[in-house]
Amino acid sequence: MVVNRQRRYRVEARGLAQFTERVLAAVGKGGHAVTIVLVGDRAIRQLNREFRGLDQPTDVLSFPFGELDPDDPEPRPYLGDVIISVETARRYAARWRIPLDRELRNLIIHGVLHLCGYDHETDRGEMRRLERRLRRALIP
Repeated sequence: MVVNRQRRYRVEARGLAQFTERVLAAVGKGGHAVTIVLVGDRAIRQLNREFRGLDQPTDVLSFPFGELDPDDPEPRPYLGDVIISVETARRYAARWRIPLDRELRNLIIHGVLHLCGYDHETDRGEMRRLERRLRRALIP
């Protein structure tokens, strides 16, 4: 599900929802669900301050639904929420000279991988390598 809580920039929510389903299938989580929430810088800054202690906007935050247990015989069908600042994504897209839609898809991949338990701050490059493979495979 994609929830668009910002109105400043036009986004194609249906296409992003379909893309999210493809990402989930590619990481072996087909049939699972996530919520993608599109917000502005003010909202993501508040969340970043509250949950990470950083008083600044960021591009994406992920909030897993409970702890992930790889040995769980009945994994949870709902993985959690991915919050994306469309304002920040637009600035990054302009900096890298790519369309906003492409940057939003990059951030969906990044956020979903965090919901699946990957952490680029603590792993040995696993998440970044998987992220690159998914980008090549899923984003034209």
